[in-house]
Amino acid sequence: MFTQISRLNIQYSIIERWGEYAVKIQESWPTKDFGLIPIPKRLQYNPNKPFHFGILLNVSFGFASTFIVANLYYCQPLLIEFSKSFDVTYEEVSRIPTLVQAGYLVGLLLISPLGDLVRRRQLVLMLVVISTTLTIGLAVTKNLRVFEALSFLIGAVTVTPQILMPLAADLAPPDRRASALSVVLSGLMLGVLIARVLAGVIGNFTTWRVVYYMSIGVQSLVLIGAYLILPDYPSKNRDLTYFQILFSMAKYAVTEPLVIQVAIINIASSACFTSFWVTLTFLLGGPPYYYSTLIIGLFGLVGMLGVLVGPFAGRLIDKLVPWYATLIATSLLVVSQVVQTAAGGINVAAVVIACFGLDVARQSQQVSLTTRVLSISSAARARLNAILILSLFIGQVMGTSVGTQVFVQHGWRACSLFMLALQAFQIVILLLRGPHCPRRRWFGYEGGLEARRRVVLEREKTRSSDEKEVERDPEAQEVPMQHGENLQSNTS
Repeated sequence: MFTQISRLNIQYSIIERWGEYAVKIQESWPTKDFGLIPIPKRLQYNPNKPFHFGILLNVSFGFASTFIVANLYYCQPLLIEFSKSFDVTYEEVSRIPTLVQAGYLVGLLLISPLGDLVRRRQLVLMLVVISTTLTIGLAVTKNLRVFEALSFLIGAVTVTPQILMPLAADLAPPDRRASALSVVLSGLMLGVLIARVLAGVIGNFTTWRVVYYMSIGVQSLVLIGAYLILPDYPSKNRDLTYFQILFSMAKYAVTEPLVIQVAIINIASSACFTSFWVTLTFLLGGPPYYYSTLIIGLFGLVGMLGVLVGPFAGRLIDKLVPWYATLIATSLLVVSQVVQTAAGGINVAAVVIACFGLDVARQSQQVSLTTRVLSISSAARARLNAILILSLFIGQVMGTSVGTQVFVQHGWRACSLFMLALQAFQIVILLLRGPHCPRRRWFGYEGGLEARRRVVLEREKTRSSDEKEVERDPEAQEVPMQHGENLQSNTS
């Protein structure tokens, strides 16, 4: 009897101490941003009460992406105004867009991987504060060299959407991940389109400085919204250093079959998409159309309509295995390019169909590719996303240079045929690995051809319950995470 009572006392003592320890752990989560600014209670991280990733938070991510990424494109319609204001040649102001894009490339390489190392809420707030402050400099400076330096720095810190996209993948339930990513991606692409329109209209009726004053106001709204809406989330990969994070990103880029396959597809698809929009001005401005700049600009509205359809496509992608969604989207890219090749220079209706089809298909393809790659490791999503965006960036450069050269030297049909060949090349690369090919396999169709995501998830749950173990990343160490996933940290 005495022995049983002693055992019960020991067990009660252990439970009590464990409870105290759990409370201390719960209380140890940060309650202030940067150790100074209180985090709203509802946004503080609590592993026992996962955040609800609702439509408001998702749309907020898209809104922030729209008006942050716009920083990269405000300058493009304003180059003539810059030339007049700074009293320099067109050649000198043409360096500004290049410097912005160069800064963005540096930010993708050196800043966006921090999303796998530090708390994302603080990183987003800091980036928006810096970009807003730098924009004030753009609006008031009268020196071209200062304007160029600030443009480069703004490009570098305009990677907030690349922090938000992996965060959306972490917060969203697995069955809504593609939908969540499609909303953020729609905001990103909408920002690319709307920035040029706003800058062109405002610059036409007022001074170019008003564009940047507007940008300051919009970014301030994004900052306030981020503070009031963006949930805090623990940092991942606490055992890794910054340089180990960069090294591991390079390792993913050359050793992961799926990442390499998706990067190749992304480069080819981005090149085709960029080439189409760059050469569209030449096509519509020449025979047989001879459209004015205003009418050519209106074709951007067709592209904007395609962007707005993206979130609805995301709901469809959620129901499919991402490989099949990529196959359908890439096939639609091929069909749209066939329409453009057949009649793009003959009938404007073909151009409108191609515009809409390419925009919808390209966005759907990018959502499905991103969903596939971000599923590789929850601990490395910022790095994996950075690799995807870098491949997109490379494709844009290729599409602009090669597409323009082919169009100028051989005409619209030769250019369209070349892009059609690249679209078909994407399907060939996709078919090298099946929908359920194991992560470490470079080729093959192991795992069957099941297309319904629900069926695949049910099979995985059954297999997991039978084996009573969860497959883990061999390079990872687990930390609690919501929605049944794990925050994994790569060990050196």
